[in-house]
Amino acid sequence: MIRIISLFIFVLLLGANRPPSDPEYYETKALPGDGVYSLLRRYSLDRNSCNISKFYALNDLKNGTSLKVGNTYSLPILIYKFDGKTIRSSVRIKDWETAKDIETYNDAMLKDGYRKTSFKKDKQLWVPHHLLNCPDKDVSKPKLEDTASNGEVNLAVEASGNRRFPIFGKKYEHVPLKSSSLAGKVYFIESGHGGPDPGAMAKVGKHTVCEDEYAYDVALRVVRLLTQHGATAYMITRDRNDGIRDEQYLKCDKDEVVWGNEAIHRGQRPRLFQRSDVINELYEKHKKQGVKDENQKLIVIHVDSRAKGQQTDLFFYYHPDDKQGKALAEKMHDKMEEGYKKINKNRGYNGTVTARDLHMLRETKLPSAYIELGNIKHPTDQKRLFLPANRQIISEWLFEGMK
Repeated sequence: MIRIISLFIFVLLLGANRPPSDPEYYETKALPGDGVYSLLRRYSLDRNSCNISKFYALNDLKNGTSLKVGNTYSLPILIYKFDGKTIRSSVRIKDWETAKDIETYNDAMLKDGYRKTSFKKDKQLWVPHHLLNCPDKDVSKPKLEDTASNGEVNLAVEASGNRRFPIFGKKYEHVPLKSSSLAGKVYFIESGHGGPDPGAMAKVGKHTVCEDEYAYDVALRVVRLLTQHGATAYMITRDRNDGIRDEQYLKCDKDEVVWGNEAIHRGQRPRLFQRSDVINELYEKHKKQGVKDENQKLIVIHVDSRAKGQQTDLFFYYHPDDKQGKALAEKMHDKMEEGYKKINKNRGYNGTVTARDLHMLRETKLPSAYIELGNIKHPTDQKRLFLPANRQIISEWLFEGMK
């Protein structure tokens, strides 16, 4: 009996000292526009060369291999079972600073939306490969194979690993991932005019207001919403100085550029082809990656100019030969009507959906819809455009119709 008890105690002690079972590696799918660096960058793994080497080894890839959209890849993140006590006992390490770095990493992934809950709740502890194997951060920034030749970076794979997108401005640059419901989908958001062409203009008191500024602000808000839900989102017209603005009267300027950091052409025809060519080039790039046509969409946002006494609701255009574009425009129209009814049941909604042979609808290769936000000269429509809270609501309703 003594021998049996002794043997039982020995087995218990042996089990207590046994190292934890081999942790598994975290897996995720490649998004449109992803290269190895951009995929690792989203999870703050790109600044350590050992993470990059480990990624290639884990996935049995050769250096420089392109990633395929929708394919699942193992990341150099080990998943340990949290024992409910300490990180050190869970990972079987002694170093307190390493344990603190692991905790900080998990907190950052939770804040950015990649983790859905705290490791203390789901007992899943994420441990980056480099924290256990090569803790010294590389000082040199790796060459990014996923940027365009001009240095532009897709919003969905922005250079910073903590989901900060400077294009949205300081107040709104941090964009936590709320869901991955739009992962694998590509959106091109084009706000009209810009650069030497301010579009429609109006005088309100001492303020001069320009169409391009308000179309840009709404477009930027839409892109942020898309980014929050995992979409690959492109702002075709860009202004590095003007993020999302919460002022009524947006200052007119001429420093907007087109994707690729190209100055906007002065002539209307060259200016339109400049944008449609960029969109088609990016569309073809994603098509080669395996993104289907129904998962690529173009939204063109403008502000109308009519007689001062003519009020308009938001109205939508699609190309006569674009069935998917028509469905997209109708869905956004329906969401807009639904939104107005929630706010004021008695107001009614007079927005329309119409076929038109416009350049941006005709010369682009993907499903597209064109939106006029209202009449910049009408006092009631101006409230829709000028009040930042209204611009946000409109953006949210448009977003709902794009999904």
